[in-house]
Amino acid sequence: MSAHASADIESETEAVSDAERLERYLRERAADGEFYCKSKFIADDVGMSASQIGNLMPDMAETEGLVVERWAYTNATTWRIAEA
Repeated sequence: MSAHASADIESETEAVSDAERLERYLRERAADGEFYCKSKFIADDVGMSASQIGNLMPDMAETEGLVVERWAYTNATTWRIAEA
């Protein structure tokens, strides 16, 4: 396996674990009821960058059992998250 292919596999693995970690966080928070939160605050809570959160959140909108909507953009993206 080439170094490039190995790096691609590692990137995919990291992306999956980041997505899983974000999904788990959103489910835990949504279990207490609907909430609104900025990407930068979610990022702080899960140990990722706001940019990573922004890239992953559209995928979370397609996750069964979660409602994820881009709610507003004022200095940072605000998301509305609730259980479906």
